[in-house]
Amino acid sequence: MVMASSTTSPGAAFFDLDRTLLAGASAEVFSHAMKAAGLVSLRVPGESLLYKVFNTIGETLPAMALARQAATLSKGRSRVAMQNVAESAVDGLIGLLQPLVADVFASHRAAGRPIVLATTTPYDLVKPLADRLGLDGIVATRYGVNADGTYDGTIVGPFVWSAGKLAAVREWAEQHDVDLADSYAYSDSVYDTPLLAAVGHPHVVNPDPRLKLMAAARRWPVLNLSKAAQASTGAYDGTKETTSMLKIPVINLEIQRLALNFTHPLLFPYARFDIDGTDSIPSSGPAILVGNHRSYFDVAAMAVAFARTGRTVRFLGKKEVFDAPVIGQIAAAMGGIRVDRGTGSDEPLQAAAEALEQGDIVSIMPQGTIPRGRAFFDPVLKGRWGAARLAAMTRAPVIPVGLWGTEKVWPRSARLPAVLNLVDPPMVRVRVGSAVPLKYASAEADTKRIMKALMDLLPPESRVKREPSAEELAAAMPPGSRSKGGHESTRRPGTD
Repeated sequence: MVMASSTTSPGAAFFDLDRTLLAGASAEVFSHAMKAAGLVSLRVPGESLLYKVFNTIGETLPAMALARQAATLSKGRSRVAMQNVAESAVDGLIGLLQPLVADVFASHRAAGRPIVLATTTPYDLVKPLADRLGLDGIVATRYGVNADGTYDGTIVGPFVWSAGKLAAVREWAEQHDVDLADSYAYSDSVYDTPLLAAVGHPHVVNPDPRLKLMAAARRWPVLNLSKAAQASTGAYDGTKETTSMLKIPVINLEIQRLALNFTHPLLFPYARFDIDGTDSIPSSGPAILVGNHRSYFDVAAMAVAFARTGRTVRFLGKKEVFDAPVIGQIAAAMGGIRVDRGTGSDEPLQAAAEALEQGDIVSIMPQGTIPRGRAFFDPVLKGRWGAARLAAMTRAPVIPVGLWGTEKVWPRSARLPAVLNLVDPPMVRVRVGSAVPLKYASAEADTKRIMKALMDLLPPESRVKREPSAEELAAAMPPGSRSKGGHESTRRPGTD
């Protein structure tokens, strides 16, 4: 829906390109234009299949990793030649334009809002299209240019994707005195969640499966700008939702059940899974599932294991997990309970207790964070008291889940998982154990019992104390960190 802002500022309207303004992939049109111009002669095996996959399910991490590398591949090519290709591709792109886009544009223009294209696609490729559409601004990935007019193989400014797109949009908004709180954003991709969450009026268009879950959880309107919507509702007048909007009941349980369909090993081709013991998870009633913490990929590994039971799970985790790409969306869609440790609030624990009282399963990682540096290699796992306190409050059984190998998929030192490792993906081992016998007299003592049960589920190599190599230590530190392990080896569980 598009409504006039209640403030004096009209804000702006930011539109993604592929599968949002366009019905399909612009890359296919650009590829044909480049081949026609003689800039590309090599035929990529399976190229048409890749476009079909994109048009069906949207962006994937491997595809975006390749898009980031496109700047390097462009090194030495003429910028003018690329701009000419972009000009020749405009008619093909216009042919992919969604039928109701013109009506949405007209609504924003009537309200005085500038219309801005916000896309990962390189600026030189999309500028002719933006000019043809009469857009007011372009936020796109920009390539570095040499003095002789050839590309130098670098990206100038942010790679305009996910958090990078939000950063670029914020920069544009500041330069043009636009308040994002009064602005609109339209996208099909879950990776645009940072941008959608930052504006006052997020709209989801032709969403990929993961964004469907996010839209349902956050109650974001979902628009259909295709001919089907036009046929059923008439021209979109910019003041009401179309009747073809997504209808998903906004109830945690139903969203989680839908999320289970998207936690299948095939969706993580850069990892293999060895899972055993899921029959220890109760088929009904409350339970607290506790896992050791080695990587941000732990959430995905546990979700894949839990999906085998058919039961829904509420993840309780620190805010950094929910902010992580892909994994954060899984945690949120599965009914996650966000913990901000800095506040010291008991609200997350109380929310978890209420979920258990309703018969739900709650998952928590007692370590609280991924150990850093040498602490990562300590055979003795140290935990905070939250799981033990939750068990004492509710008397729900505590089921241990031992994780091993997730750090090979997503090392502590990396900002993203190794999504391009498709030839020989690492093995992720998940072992679910029997309920931990607890005494409920001391949170500290019960925490030690829980951590001992977790250690017993890990492979023998985990119990061998050894000195890690410099390379292993580096991989066990957050990106950009110079610390050698910091407080992680000395902190007292339960007190911070």
